[in-house]
Amino acid sequence: MRLLVTGGAGFIGSNFVHHILKTYPDYEIINLDALTYAGNLENLKELEGNPRHRFVKGDICDAVLVDDLAKQVDIVVHFAAESHVDRSIIDSAAFVRTNVIGTHTLLEAAKKAGNLRFHHVSTDEVFGSLSADGAPFSEVTPYDPRSPYSASKAGSDHLVRAYFHTHNLPVTISNCSNNYGPYHFPEKLIPLVITNLMEGKKIPVYGDGLNVRDWLYVEDHCRAIDTIIHKGKIGETYCVGGNGEKTNMEIVKTILGLLCRDESWIEYVEDRKGHDKRYAINFDKIKNELGWEPQVTFEEGIMKTVAWFQNNEAWWKNIKSGEYEKYYAKQYKK
Repeated sequence: MRLLVTGGAGFIGSNFVHHILKTYPDYEIINLDALTYAGNLENLKELEGNPRHRFVKGDICDAVLVDDLAKQVDIVVHFAAESHVDRSIIDSAAFVRTNVIGTHTLLEAAKKAGNLRFHHVSTDEVFGSLSADGAPFSEVTPYDPRSPYSASKAGSDHLVRAYFHTHNLPVTISNCSNNYGPYHFPEKLIPLVITNLMEGKKIPVYGDGLNVRDWLYVEDHCRAIDTIIHKGKIGETYCVGGNGEKTNMEIVKTILGLLCRDESWIEYVEDRKGHDKRYAINFDKIKNELGWEPQVTFEEGIMKTVAWFQNNEAWWKNIKSGEYEKYYAKQYKK
């Protein structure tokens, strides 16, 4: 099988590329990424020279490029997205362009290429916010996005479903909870806490720190997508969760303990606008129908993640300093 993976230089996308190439010796990947701030060729460094991996720097909104690549593959696995809520609050235009228009461009390309198999990677944030005792999100939860980011992802989900119903495009969708693990961009909570502490900096915590997220180790997420593209039912959505609900403060205190720091390193900051209180995922459908469930507990995953950042200090320091952009600027004109 030959896959077109969009956003394959980003956090989850690069982990998926590594997973597929290690798991399937006869699979090939065309990896399309625009190398915006969150794309990092250093995530793919060990694949340099691998004949089964071809990297293409390009924009998913570039219809000519996307049409050409779609003709060369059997399936599109679509990760590429603007994904940081804070950035979407400051400037939402890029989120609408990439997440909505970019997804539409890819769907059109898949249709023109003979109705390619298409898997769309989405988020639990499209479902809105849960109360402390609310039932976890599932595939039948109504959409209720609360940020420009989640609204743009909701729009892309609806487009994917529309192409299934209107054009019989063979699609599947996955809505996942918060990921963490290797190659996690350091502006997000877990890698920010780890790297700030390693740099001797305080940890910013929004509001009271009691917002709850369901945490999913990225390798478990990659296995879920692998399972869906091979065994999932066309036209269906699958919610993917980590069975790891934690408050932000629990996350912070866990990492403080692993790095032998006390709570004096915490610095409370003004809460995010429209900050959703709680996310949680019911993953019974993918478990019962496809046999997937998370294998890595949060306790195991957070220790592995802290260790990865400790062992890959040059990687995250290059990101925080901006040096990582020079790595690919030598090879690709911006």
